[in-house]
Amino acid sequence: MEVRQLDSINAGQYQRLRLEALQINPEAFASSYEEEKEYSLETYANRLKSPDVFTFGAFENEQLYGVVTLVRQLKRKVRHKADIFAMYVSPEKRGRGLAKSLMEAVIRKAKELEGVEQINLTVVSTNESAKKLYFSCGFETFGIEKRSEKVDETYYDEEYMVLFL
Repeated sequence: MEVRQLDSINAGQYQRLRLEALQINPEAFASSYEEEKEYSLETYANRLKSPDVFTFGAFENEQLYGVVTLVRQLKRKVRHKADIFAMYVSPEKRGRGLAKSLMEAVIRKAKELEGVEQINLTVVSTNESAKKLYFSCGFETFGIEKRSEKVDETYYDEEYMVLFL
């Protein structure tokens, strides 16, 4: 398994995995499959080109099985923060350390970014395996948003977590 930052060359694999994530775990993402299935390959390629957005992928035999994105805040008052979004590992590869390796890569990247002092993320409060991963990386919960997302007729709470670097 290899973890590396994605670029526009990986857009096709990234699009495929992103759409899989939105179908398999719709409660874990603010976006929906119905919205993103209409996006062009160019839209996904452009996401991977942004200078303050860093998407890492976990590859096995050049096949993409996991992703996570780090976004640096740009406004002066919040430039000390970065956010983690869109963490996902394909079900057939879960429990093999890919998620941990992806988290280690984004944490390393955040530490390289001048002035970044903390990383924030949100996680569905019922996702115990993700929370266990984030706690193992040093994150701590600082709040809960009740009914943060609604998928069909089901509401999901989200935990807000932070890692101080």
